[in-house]
Amino acid sequence: MQHIQPEVQPLGRVWNLAWPMILSNISIPLLGAVDTAVLGHLSSPEYLSGVAIGASVMSLLLWAFGFLRMGTTGLVARSRDGGADWLLRAGLLALLLGILLQGSVFFLLEPIIGWMNASEAAAPHALAYLRIRLLSAPIALVNFAILGFFIGRQDSRAPLYILLAANLLNIGLDFLFILGLGLDARGAAAATVCADIFACLLGLRLLSRVDGAVWSTIAKQLRKRGFFPWVDRRPWRQLLQINGDLFVRTCLLLLTFTFFTAQGAAQGDAVLAANAILLQLLMMVSYALDGFAHATEALVGDSVARQSRKGFYSTVYSAGILALGSAAGLTAILVLGQAVILTLFTDIGSVIDQAKRVYWWLCALPLLAVWSYQLDGVFIGAGKSRQMRDTMFIATVLVFFPSWWMTQSWGNHGIWFSFLLWISARSLGLVGFYQYYTATDSWIE
Repeated sequence: MQHIQPEVQPLGRVWNLAWPMILSNISIPLLGAVDTAVLGHLSSPEYLSGVAIGASVMSLLLWAFGFLRMGTTGLVARSRDGGADWLLRAGLLALLLGILLQGSVFFLLEPIIGWMNASEAAAPHALAYLRIRLLSAPIALVNFAILGFFIGRQDSRAPLYILLAANLLNIGLDFLFILGLGLDARGAAAATVCADIFACLLGLRLLSRVDGAVWSTIAKQLRKRGFFPWVDRRPWRQLLQINGDLFVRTCLLLLTFTFFTAQGAAQGDAVLAANAILLQLLMMVSYALDGFAHATEALVGDSVARQSRKGFYSTVYSAGILALGSAAGLTAILVLGQAVILTLFTDIGSVIDQAKRVYWWLCALPLLAVWSYQLDGVFIGAGKSRQMRDTMFIATVLVFFPSWWMTQSWGNHGIWFSFLLWISARSLGLVGFYQYYTATDSWIE
């Protein structure tokens, strides 16, 4: 797909790029929601608790490498030659990191689950889930690089096809493996492994249809330079520098989510299960709003590459307006639909009671978090990853953990209050950096 040429990005252009990403992004937490709903209707909350812990650990392990998606998007968006070289570098790096992750973590799963404060009933289910999920770790990381490439090329339809098809397959296999074959947590994990493999195969197939002959470009590079296409150290250093900042940032983000889950587990399976449901709802909101952030990444990267200040600021403004309106609408849905939403996830009375106690913290989050999501897209597109890293460090180390320490006596309310402060600190930090770069006119260098 060709980079766009107009100097100004209207609302319509942002929306046309964002809506396929919104649909594809929603399918990701929808998958987790189906896992939660299917397991939540089994006879005991221990299955849901086990998968909640296992999924949190797997998120920490895999999404720590989310830089493979974000970094690839920014680099491809700013590339003027189609970005095939960046895809090849990122794909080979993803494969290597996935194999290393698989081999190094497998024998550490029991201590990790212990650190997560899993109950005796939930721990075996979490362990079984993780052992199966690790099988597709290298493929899952390669999928990050493929998705990042398509987004950077301003092709939001391909991620839609990949994620929607793979997650629909996963949902169907959930019902087959969990309810049909009675595989409980193991079935949820096996369904995801199958979906990861399918997504990779579909992504590779769609690459052959990209304008600019991606596969022929990659084959040419391999013939010219051999299997490792980074003889030129400069792009490799650039890749590692950007991805290193994003790696630290993502680790801090996932540490917060994992710690959140662990603190819920320490208060019992009912609290853990309730928090798992509310986090699934938050993920659905976050992934929906991230559709605008992904559009921003691609369009900002293109504007920076063309040194178009009008295109840059028009993209930021247009995407911000659309994201804010969407956040308000999602907040209204959460507020008005509480009773219906919770009963869709579980019919266990103790879990519903715990969820109702902290539900209003969840309702406050979309309008506070939308700015951090949107500005992440701006900074990724502009290649300013260090600021994202520094903001996340401040929010996690200087805000979230001190707040949690001081509010432990509040029980589950304390951890949700600290979570709200953490998201607010992320938004305020990025707003501050944005204002600085705007005032100094240093977005386009």
